[in-house]
Amino acid sequence: MKVFILCGGHGTRLDNLGKIIAKPMARIGKEPLLMHIIDNFYLQGFDDFVICTGHKSESINNFFLKEKKHLVKVIKKLKNYTLIEIKDKNKNLKCHIVFTGLNSGTGGRIKIAYNKLKLKEDIIMTYGDGLSNVNIHKLKNFHYKNNALVSLTAVRPKQRYGIIKIKKDKIIAFDETKSIYMESYINGGFFVLSKKVLKFINNSFTYWENEPLTRIVKKQKVFAFKHKGFWQSIDTLKDLEEINLLFKTNKHFWKFNG
Repeated sequence: MKVFILCGGHGTRLDNLGKIIAKPMARIGKEPLLMHIIDNFYLQGFDDFVICTGHKSESINNFFLKEKKHLVKVIKKLKNYTLIEIKDKNKNLKCHIVFTGLNSGTGGRIKIAYNKLKLKEDIIMTYGDGLSNVNIHKLKNFHYKNNALVSLTAVRPKQRYGIIKIKKDKIIAFDETKSIYMESYINGGFFVLSKKVLKFINNSFTYWENEPLTRIVKKQKVFAFKHKGFWQSIDTLKDLEEINLLFKTNKHFWKFNG
């Protein structure tokens, strides 16, 4: 099953870093975020990746074709498409690097890459800025058990700010505890998508999270796989600093360990 990783966004909340490189190229230790995502899938047996590039796509191309050229074999190179094989003592995998446009929406990137590869199959999809130890095989089994069109990983994020409790305009409690969780779930960004969902993506400017997903929700064919383990979206420089601190102290909570 192919794993689509959306890597084309502008990374505006990464300040100047987002102007220089694609967001998934931000480093955690010595390797970019993208490789940490790929490695986590590879640990679970997935070895066929579709990298959907856009903004600063050259930073992704240069990483594979220059920085990692000693590990990479170019299998095919066409306009807006490069197929590579990555081999070292720990991995053997394929990456289809597809340029999906500078200003395409997330849904548009999926459809452009899907059509470029002439696929007719279900896929796994995630974003190039999220780390989690979610069990992808359990997500897949959940998807097919429910006969879903879309299965998404639902997570409860930690609050970024202190919580205040208010009664009749008076603050009755103030809690700065770091481990407070929201009651609601949010989209954790790890999906299994039926091939049937491609018809809900109208054009290259369509955002997957808007009209397509909303229409499929109305059909009651979107299911939430609740994940209670580690999840972190790398949206800001602060997020990047925090995840690097975990990495440096060997707290690789996002690494799948079965």
